[in-house]
Amino acid sequence: MMKEIRINAFDMNCVGHIQQGLWTHPRDQSTRYTQLDYWTDYARRLEAGLFDGIFLADVLGVYDVLGGSPDPAVRHAVQVPVNDPTLLIPAMATVTRHLGFGVTANLTYEQPFTFARRMSTLDHLTGGRIGWNIVTGYLDSAARAAGFAGQMAHDDRYDMADEYMALVRALWEGSWEDGAVVADRRTGTYADPAKVHVVHHKGKQYTVDAMHLCEPSSQRTPVLYQAGASARGTRFAATHAECVFLNGQAQPAVKQQVDSLRSEAEAQGRSRDAIRVFLGATIVTGRTDAEARDKFEDYKRHASSDGALVHAAASLGIDFSKYDIDEPIVTASQAIVSNVEAMTRAAGPQWTRRKLLDQFVLGSRQKPWIGSGATIAQMLVDWSEQCGVDGYNLSRTVVPECVDDFIAHVVPELQSRGAYKTRYSEGTLREKLFGRPG
Repeated sequence: MMKEIRINAFDMNCVGHIQQGLWTHPRDQSTRYTQLDYWTDYARRLEAGLFDGIFLADVLGVYDVLGGSPDPAVRHAVQVPVNDPTLLIPAMATVTRHLGFGVTANLTYEQPFTFARRMSTLDHLTGGRIGWNIVTGYLDSAARAAGFAGQMAHDDRYDMADEYMALVRALWEGSWEDGAVVADRRTGTYADPAKVHVVHHKGKQYTVDAMHLCEPSSQRTPVLYQAGASARGTRFAATHAECVFLNGQAQPAVKQQVDSLRSEAEAQGRSRDAIRVFLGATIVTGRTDAEARDKFEDYKRHASSDGALVHAAASLGIDFSKYDIDEPIVTASQAIVSNVEAMTRAAGPQWTRRKLLDQFVLGSRQKPWIGSGATIAQMLVDWSEQCGVDGYNLSRTVVPECVDDFIAHVVPELQSRGAYKTRYSEGTLREKLFGRPG
């Protein structure tokens, strides 16, 4: 029996997310991101297409690595301006019943006690459909905005995150017992104080003595997402994450990452299938391969290599303006280490700005998959079977037509192969993803 492939939309509460420049396409509507009906319409489309969820990325700083200035990011709308993603979720939940919501929140700048309450609130309001993408940040501009001189070292951020996770889990799981809420109108007792406990935590980074302010939500702990693919990030993901996102590369590299992640999960006392792995993908599709290629050529005319370079400089932590076009680039960085490693695999150990620009096919480092619905469906199935990935995060190109095209052309082909649901199952996001509550 073929494994069911999971599909998330991958987006951000901004104009330019991954594929830089495509907001200039005449059919693109992403400049409407400040309008609530843009997001509620988006959610309805995704649920009609039986998407598992929408994953909302976020960033707290501005991309100012290239040339040491934020001006190029502002000029090209490279993830700035960007609004808070959490405020979109209740509205999208109101117009859907099944769509899951993964939201990015940077724990480095979130006080754990108040953050735990926010996630519980979202889990209540969505009926148990919330997930949290755990990030520790990688931008010095975000650290400065929060009052710090700069970001912590890469591995130190993960050490802090381990403690953070222990604390918020204690609040979600250990403060209110099952059955604490009785809502007894006759006695006037809403909750039994004997079943509500103060969490005592004293660690290197945090000291908390408090009960969780929220009664238990459907999931208690949100579904935990993580995107770290460095050695330290893999260990963190194998310890904490239920869903892990990987960037698309060559199949052998992806398979190696998936195998390493599952082996590390076993080393942490978890089963190999305790984690769902999602691969990032950009898809351009149509009724035929030729139609898809024509659409890609149309999109490509609007892609921005300048915007892509701004984004790459920040996520790789390297100011490319300091290098001539063919000068070897020094890759030591405290930004997203796995991005540096992936680029080295793609462009070779001595990569240059020219080699980097060659990767920017559609305004990002992520090369698009182009083809008819049948072609794309078979690619998704092949990658799933050969690399062991469970699903895909589809970054937008021209919205909303990229979503409509996938639903019209790819979904039926996946369904005909027995690789995609024909209806939603009931339950929380965790139950839908794993077939079990926890």
